[in-house]
Amino acid sequence: MEIILKYFPDLTEEQRKQFAALYDLYIDWNSKINVISRKDIENLYEHHVLHSLGIAKVIQFRPGTSVMDLGTGGGFPGIPLAILFPETQFHLVDSIGKKVRVATEVANAIGLKNVTFRHARAEEEKRMFDFVVSRAVMPLADLIKIIKKNISSKQQNALPNGLICLKGGELEHETMPFKHKTVIHNLSDNFKEEFFETKKVVYVPI
Repeated sequence: MEIILKYFPDLTEEQRKQFAALYDLYIDWNSKINVISRKDIENLYEHHVLHSLGIAKVIQFRPGTSVMDLGTGGGFPGIPLAILFPETQFHLVDSIGKKVRVATEVANAIGLKNVTFRHARAEEEKRMFDFVVSRAVMPLADLIKIIKKNISSKQQNALPNGLICLKGGELEHETMPFKHKTVIHNLSDNFKEEFFETKKVVYVPI
């Protein structure tokens, strides 16, 4: 939890409590339904919560923004972002029902009011959003093909509406078709921990 306060020192008391509650909730749920690698659960704050919050280093969502988290798994990046941006609406979608259940139970336990959930494949979701966020669920080209239909044309943020992905490793080949408009942000510029040396936020306006 200290690592979250290190990089986000201006959290409200409510946000601090919500972030602090995540550890025990995920430990408990992960013992019943595996959403995080058992070896990695000890690194929940650095590898999952802080990684999710890397998106906030690229954009500060304005109040009233709508965001879909596609392939949310147990709720990443959607739940940490929903805590950080309480006036933004998040819709968390995953094709695996038991993972959606974990995310829903965690959100309810900490009193998140700005999240909705859906057990569905990406192709089934027809609603419109300002942004789609995702954590390396599939290659960029495939993801863009699927979510183009979900991006609203009404603009209300500093960045044009589009896709914001958390990715790792070498991205040159993957981003090649969108090179002229893709922005890649190295999270090691913001977070000095070793884990973030290869972690990036990829933004593609759509």
